[in-house]
Amino acid sequence: MNKPVKPASLHFDYLQIGGRTVPVTVRHNPRAKRVIVRVDLAAGSVQVTTPSKRNLGKALLFAREQREWIAERLHQVPPPVPFRNGAHIPYRGKENIIRYVGVRREDAMAKGPVWRVRSVDTGGLPEIRVTGHPDFVQRRVTDWLKMKARDELNERALYYADMFDVRPSRITVRDTTTRWGSCSPSRALSFSWRLILAPTYVLDYVAAHEVAHIRHMNHGPRFWSLVEEAIPNYEPAKRWLEINGPGLHRFGADPVGIFAGGYRGQHPAR
Repeated sequence: MNKPVKPASLHFDYLQIGGRTVPVTVRHNPRAKRVIVRVDLAAGSVQVTTPSKRNLGKALLFAREQREWIAERLHQVPPPVPFRNGAHIPYRGKENIIRYVGVRREDAMAKGPVWRVRSVDTGGLPEIRVTGHPDFVQRRVTDWLKMKARDELNERALYYADMFDVRPSRITVRDTTTRWGSCSPSRALSFSWRLILAPTYVLDYVAAHEVAHIRHMNHGPRFWSLVEEAIPNYEPAKRWLEINGPGLHRFGADPVGIFAGGYRGQHPAR
């Protein structure tokens, strides 16, 4: 059996579109039949796939020729919001501010490298406070959000599993871009960690939805009846995801890796 060919990153470049600097990643994939330009609306970046390593220049030129189409696509979403000092991000559906508080070892020992301070204690918006080296703010906030998502989704999934009298074989949290949750025939559940950014009732709905698939691997009447048994009024959560879900992918997006550690021009970084 042939092993899948993994596209290799070849080159980073930029396009200036409407006063906006747009990162471009060129990848080589021998299985591609032609040069393909794709706009990642979540990250606000452009990905170019070329079937030949020799056509790097032509691939970039082709992307530049698509400026108007790229601009039209990018206009659909706001720019990405990396996790850095002063960034406003949602947490459980409510606006929070990321606040880098410096290298404060006593706080890290007592609370960990990241902790949340309620609005009643800040006198304004709630804050997600980060300590340690400034280059690691992006990574630490991401890890903290994933941990919170993992804890919450495990708890809710097991709650609904007991309600439906089923048992998942595994529960994982990942950074998926095409779906909020999934259930495999082996009863393995997978969720997007970005659900922790959504309101709690939305996370609850997705957890119940995927657990219900253990009983019914379809979207038939019996499946929706089971979901309604757990979430009697699930339609608002479903609509919230349809309208607001795609926008959650821009938070923490770092399309060219400038916050991915080692870049010292700004702080904080991943």
